[in-house]
Formats: sequence, structure tokens, C-alpha cells
Amino acid sequence: MKKIIFFILCVTALHANAQITDTTKKKVVDTIKKDLFTAPDTVKHLHSKTGALIPPIAMVGYGVSSLVIHPLHRFDGYLYGQADRHDIVTPTKLENFFQFTPVVLTYGLNFVGVHGKNTFIDRTFIFVLAQFMLEGSTFAIKHATHRLRPDNSDYLSFPSGHTGNAFVGAEFMSQELGKVSPVYSAIGYSFATTTGIFRIYHKDHWFSDVIAGAGFGILSTKAAYWVYPIIRNRLTKKGREKEEDKKQDKEIQKDLKKKPEKSSIILPSYQNGAWGLQFAAQF
Repeated sequence: MKKIIFFILCVTALHANAQITDTTKKKVVDTIKKDLFTAPDTVKHLHSKTGALIPPIAMVGYGVSSLVIHPLHRFDGYLYGQADRHDIVTPTKLENFFQFTPVVLTYGLNFVGVHGKNTFIDRTFIFVLAQFMLEGSTFAIKHATHRLRPDNSDYLSFPSGHTGNAFVGAEFMSQELGKVSPVYSAIGYSFATTTGIFRIYHKDHWFSDVIAGAGFGILSTKAAYWVYPIIRNRLTKKGREKEEDKKQDKEIQKDLKKKPEKSSIILPSYQNGAWGLQFAAQF
């Protein structure tokens, strides 16, 4: 396990080094200052396909279904038995650290010059908003469902908060750095998935708790990236002006794409002492 973690961190460092080499030409110190102490007039809206919402919604749906569909909960018990019989993870609860690793990596890479979608101020507000959404939803659901943990320690098993935190961070890292390199997305989701697996093996959660926690984490982050630009861009005058300009541009483009309507007209005419009709048509 330690060798795997070391390998992942080495891959992260190698990709970060490649990005630093490119950024050094543009004076890393200046870009870091700009990232930390400036904020643009507007923030980019989340451009995510509807299909990207299907997996996390399905995860939440599976978790909720396990509360009422007995075969699904029996499958939880089966996996619990397998995890208990084949205990392959360290007794140390590394998931307590892994759940925050994607976020730490994102800020660490930003600090050394690997910049993503947003500046420090904006991405921090987005992350806080995502965490607020996750914590609020999971707190309410944990107390509403009242599911007993596998180790019988309490009745706050559903959904997994650790897994939710980890997948908030993974989606956050993917949103910020995924376009810089898909490797960063893979690393973030690797740590998040490992967090969920460890929660099962350490008997803190059922499988369905972990699946639902992952879904809630991803949805919370996507919701934050969708809501924050709407709020943020309305706070500044330039932001409001740019939003209005975008709306007008969209309306103009929409009008240009409209097919011209067919029309025709018949008018009376008089020429050289004779009456007649004139016909005009537009296609």
C-alpha cells in the first residue's frame, strides 16, 4: 500500500514539474501573486453535459434504495463479510488523511505554478460552498435515516461523510486541473476511491453508504460550480455588464439562426390607363 501511495505522489510530482517548466518562462512568482491577490470580473460558468450527472445521481439512488430494498442491504452484508475475511488494508485509518488529499494537492500544485480554472479567491469560495452543501445534506440524512454502522458504534452510517469529503475534493481537483492534464483528475479520484474502500474495510460503513457518499460529494461540487458564478458575477458592475452582453449576444445569434419566414402580398396597380395586380413573395 505504501509503495502504491509513493508511486501516485511521484506521478503527481512529475506532472507538476512539467507544468512548472512551462510556467517558469512566464515568471512563476508573478503568476502566483496574480493567482493569490486578484480576481477576474466574471467567473466561468460550469459547462458540464447532462450525462455527467447520471453517475452521481445513480450512486445516490443506489444508496437510498438499499435502505428499503432488502437484497441490496444483504449485498452490503456479503461485502462486509468478505472485507472481514480478507483484511488487506493497514489498521491505520489513512482515509482520515486521504479524504483531504485531492484538495491539498490542488492548492499545492496551484502554489508551485500549475494554474487551473479559477484564481485562489474564487476556487476557495467554490470549495467552501461545496463543503457546505455536502455537510448540510449528509448531516440531515444521517439523522433522518438512523442506520446502524457495521461496527455498531452509532446510528449515523448513511451516507459516508469521509467518502463524501473525498469525492468533493476529487471533483474539485478535476474541475480546476482536469483540462491542464487528465492525470490530475485520475489522481484525485484514485484517492477518493481509496478512501471509500478503507471505510468499508475498517467497518465504519456499508458499501451502499460509501456509494451514496461518493454521489453526494460529486453532486455537491458540481452544484457549487453551477451556483457560484451566478452569485459572483452579479456582485460586480463589470460582471453584471458582461453577463448582460452575453445574453444579448445569445439572443442575436438565436435571431440569426432563425429561418426567414415565407410571406407574400398582392397589391392593386394602375399603369398606362390599365388596372392590374402585382404579386410579391419572399421565400
